[in-house]
Amino acid sequence: MRVTLTVPATSANLGPGFDVFGLALDLCNEVTVDTETAPGVTWEGEGADELPTDGSDLVSTTVARIADQMGAQPPAFALHGVHAIPLERGLGSSSAATVAGVLCASLLLGLGWESDPWSVFAAAAEIEGHPDNAAPAVFGGFTIATPDGFVRRLDPHPGIQPAVIVPPSRVATVDARAALPAEVSRADAVANIAYAALAVEAFASDPGLLARALRDRLHQDVRVALAGVEDIVDALEGAGIPWCVSGAGPTLLAFEHEGAPPLTPALLGVSDAWRIIRPGVRAVGFEVNLLDG
Repeated sequence: MRVTLTVPATSANLGPGFDVFGLALDLCNEVTVDTETAPGVTWEGEGADELPTDGSDLVSTTVARIADQMGAQPPAFALHGVHAIPLERGLGSSSAATVAGVLCASLLLGLGWESDPWSVFAAAAEIEGHPDNAAPAVFGGFTIATPDGFVRRLDPHPGIQPAVIVPPSRVATVDARAALPAEVSRADAVANIAYAALAVEAFASDPGLLARALRDRLHQDVRVALAGVEDIVDALEGAGIPWCVSGAGPTLLAFEHEGAPPLTPALLGVSDAWRIIRPGVRAVGFEVNLLDG
């Protein structure tokens, strides 16, 4: 069996939708699993020089975890990953790896989950711990994940034009979450409910609402400060470009639109070490391509 799995990058939270909203981006990792060649793990692309090759990577450990849960032993396999998603930048690299691992386990163990996205989502969300990232990686588009495991997928408006502003530095998700306050005021909670409701309308029907809808009182101020990107936020707001923190950061997700100046390092006042990527929205989640029988 030789199969290539394609899993997209995701941007979670999206302003007021903390731990709830997700957007699939057309920036994908590919993982090929091959039972017909010598076992091993190899990588190319983003993070290729630092990802482990001893089976301790997230794809391989996810396969092992599911096999253990099922009381089964997968056949020996070779794993080759081609990474386009930057690591530890708030673009769902860990969710992509987990979803890929769930799919690998399903194929190797004959579980059939690759034809049942809900099973893939349930397993990935449990293992990875962030349903708001797992949902768009599985279902594509704009997703709303509730605490009880329900997901509602919506088609984003065609006017949604995401641009990810990727810094050279990293912030680990665990550190970004640890920096958040344990409690918030009722006023802040009510404000986020209002902005989140408006954000659904903005993403699905009226991108012109994004600048207002992406306001947040729960996490963004802390994460902007943690990443040290206050000046970039000021530049975006000065140019009239809606923005939000992508996932836990430090990447910022901006939304370009007609009438706004094009995003460039000069506009943002950053060096060329920063990357601006315009991936587009991905309508579908994972894909499975059987290379041979």
